[in-house]
Amino acid sequence: MLTCIVGAKSSDALMLPGHVVLSDQHAALCEQALLGARAPHRSWTAGMQVASDLVSLLVAALAAGAVASTGLIASGWAPLVSHDILIFLVPIAYAFAGLYPAVGMNPVDELKRLTVVTSAVFVASLASVAMVGGIMPSWVLFLAGIFALATVPIGRAATRELFARKAWWGVPVVVFGAGRTAALVVERLQARPGIGMKPIACLDDDPAKVGTSVRGVPVTGTLEDARLYQRRGVRHALVAMPGLEPHELVPLIRRHGHGFPALVVVPNLFGVATVGVSTRDLGGVLGLFVKHNLLSRSNRLAKRCLDCLILLPGLLIGLPVIGIAALAVMAVSRGNPFYAQEREGKDGRMFRLWKLRTMHHDADALLERHLDANPEARAEWERYYKLSHDPRILPVIGRLLRTTSLDELPQIINVVRGEMSFVGPRPFPRYHLDAFPLEFRELRRAVRPGITGLWQVSSRSNGDVRVQEETDTFYIRNWSVWVDLYVLARTPWAVLRGDGAR
Repeated sequence: MLTCIVGAKSSDALMLPGHVVLSDQHAALCEQALLGARAPHRSWTAGMQVASDLVSLLVAALAAGAVASTGLIASGWAPLVSHDILIFLVPIAYAFAGLYPAVGMNPVDELKRLTVVTSAVFVASLASVAMVGGIMPSWVLFLAGIFALATVPIGRAATRELFARKAWWGVPVVVFGAGRTAALVVERLQARPGIGMKPIACLDDDPAKVGTSVRGVPVTGTLEDARLYQRRGVRHALVAMPGLEPHELVPLIRRHGHGFPALVVVPNLFGVATVGVSTRDLGGVLGLFVKHNLLSRSNRLAKRCLDCLILLPGLLIGLPVIGIAALAVMAVSRGNPFYAQEREGKDGRMFRLWKLRTMHHDADALLERHLDANPEARAEWERYYKLSHDPRILPVIGRLLRTTSLDELPQIINVVRGEMSFVGPRPFPRYHLDAFPLEFRELRRAVRPGITGLWQVSSRSNGDVRVQEETDTFYIRNWSVWVDLYVLARTPWAVLRGDGAR
């Protein structure tokens, strides 16, 4: 049993077996943090995700029954009565796959795991139905499985979007460290509440830092005070102390690993932190394997095959929209509704990138006059290469096309020609590329640019050139089919929200 002895003076502090002696100040600060720790609640978050999954599976089942019935309501819906247990079996499978709560999980990994588990459960159900016999039940189950592959991730994304910023969402996290690395970790977790890890306190080996704060998170004590949080049920901890030598870090992990089942060590890899690495066992020595996924020839071939699969539905949906938008542009501005710009593509080759025209014909002159007259606008332009209030944009239709990103649709032709991909780093103008370091530009040249990208669905153009570099580097190094599917699935939501679109 762990006992916290409150009220002992620093000079009278004793460390007894199974006891932690805290000063009045440490005890008070820890108690305040623990009161706040009651807000983020693992059980509430998991319960909300279970409810979301059940609703999504029910929607998939109802949609399957409606499609399969084709007017024969009784025969189409009857199989759902005998197989509605699936709606409850799938979440049980999710639980075994570690999807409750999906805290600290990369959204691409979550999508992959959801797809694999959902497919496995429905395939097993189809196999059991095939052994029993019956055609209609098989069709209903097949359709329900197909719909569930879409409804469950969409339901989870919507739930996270609605509740991630609520105080009760996620799990409380204790951060070991109160320095630069800890500040970076806390800042990133606060900026991305969807991760679900809510820092409630920092602990440091320097007693002088107790009573201060890191990005608003209080430093409540020293490392020895960690046991109080363990005793009160906090399961997650982040070790953000890269200055520790291995002979100090290893005992720290051993000491607190049992008390914090979810213990993550954050290394001091600034500049590599967003690249994404996997571990390698080098005969008992830890190695970090830096990925180069999209630089592989076989992966680039797989990516091109995915583009070809998307092209037909993309053309069927995109061409009518392009035609209507072009007529709208011609109605407010005479001349060609399309325009092309020279952009840098794969291997540094230049190509003509097509867009719907959203600007006046004398756009360059308008921009220069605006920047000369507005120093604040010039500073914004030099940081983002975008303007919140751009004088070049056509009235109404121009703003609409840019906000919804529909002006990018003609780039489907660039995908057909093999100059672009549906997903990839955006092909920037030369003045934008000049803001990046040479090594990053070389990395971008190794892949085809995309109509949409990971940057667009995460930070969109609210992120400056540093964020763009980090996100595109992560995408190229960690590409997989799942990443592209995730970006494509997130694109409509990012467009509807209009975050950062200008």
